[in-house]
Amino acid sequence: MRKVTLLLLCIFITALNSFAGGYQVGLHSTRNIGMGLIGTSLSYDASALFYNPGGAPFIDSKFSISGGATFLMARATYQSQDQVYQEHMNHDMNYPFYFYFAYKPIKDLSIGLAVNTPYGLSMSWPDTWQGRYLIQSVKFSAVTIQPTVSYKFKDIVGIGAGFVISYGNVTLSKAVPISGSGNTDGQANIKGSTVKYGYNIGVMVHPIKKLSLGIDYRSRIDMAVKDAKAEFTVPVSVATKFPNMNVDVTLPLPANLDFGISYEIGEKWMIGLGLNYVFWNVYDSLAFDFKTPTPNTTSVASHQASAKLYTNRLITRLGAQYKINPMFTVRAGGYYDPTPIPSDRLDPMLPGSNEIGLTCGLSIYPTKGLSIDASFEYLMGSERSGISSPDENGSHNFAGTYSTVFYMPGIGLTYNF
Repeated sequence: MRKVTLLLLCIFITALNSFAGGYQVGLHSTRNIGMGLIGTSLSYDASALFYNPGGAPFIDSKFSISGGATFLMARATYQSQDQVYQEHMNHDMNYPFYFYFAYKPIKDLSIGLAVNTPYGLSMSWPDTWQGRYLIQSVKFSAVTIQPTVSYKFKDIVGIGAGFVISYGNVTLSKAVPISGSGNTDGQANIKGSTVKYGYNIGVMVHPIKKLSLGIDYRSRIDMAVKDAKAEFTVPVSVATKFPNMNVDVTLPLPANLDFGISYEIGEKWMIGLGLNYVFWNVYDSLAFDFKTPTPNTTSVASHQASAKLYTNRLITRLGAQYKINPMFTVRAGGYYDPTPIPSDRLDPMLPGSNEIGLTCGLSIYPTKGLSIDASFEYLMGSERSGISSPDENGSHNFAGTYSTVFYMPGIGLTYNF
């Protein structure tokens, strides 16, 4: 029974890595994606509600609506330490989306609603691969809804705040070895969801014409998953050794502190810099509370088996846009995102590495106020070797080398009127 319980604990550790394993979905606006994902100092449309609520009152139009989606395709390869075995992750696709609406009832006041997916993941490996006891598939989505209010003073300083409602849903599957049954594996499936709350506050300053400074803080959210379901599919002869059960799991999603500066050069050029500081150090361990514990589950849950020890990281972004003429605007950018994941906590569910992102974008204006936006991002992770250590005694260590790459085309519409 102890072996079964250890496996169950490893399942939950792996499942919740999908919430915060060093991977944040930064795909919140097609226009901003094209410029290296900068946005804290920009107020071109209603996407300012997310990037910096203090920028919303600076939107030129009374109404601003923006929506779109990105098609996120991940490719990952695993190489065993002895270089004998290699496996490729299945080609799953994710669809992060966003929708923003901003309205100015009076000149200096803005109210609005932001809906987007700051966290999301869909990954799967072949059912029979060597790491199947750690992960076979995982799907996670976090949708946030943010009502927002903002106000500006004398066209110089804007201040805004939003209340964040976050809904998360996760499904995970992994293989379970069955002792004494030859090559037969069972399967464990995890399902859970939760709703939690946070906030987003920002300030934008225009000290001189065409120069914009912005700072934004998005709060930590403690995603406490209540009564997650752990269900086993195993041979009848061992079913009593694999009892289904509920468990509460608490995991903090890190706060973000963003700074941005942008400058318009003439009538055609804009250049910008973004700094995104992620407080990953809050993710030092996981907390478990089994609802119907057995003596073995109580013993294992109390063991310090799930230390993560992530470290804070600073993401640096650069972006620019150029207005070719009233009908076409092009964009380009890039960024560097260092991983917060220690090498002894590297697992195949989320093989995080230092990443370099390159982006480009295009907007077409077929009529006044309407923009058809397109973007493309190429994100390449450096090859990285490490070991997954889900428990301190090393009984489930899984070592190897990973390489990852992401392809992300996006499409969106913006209408300011």
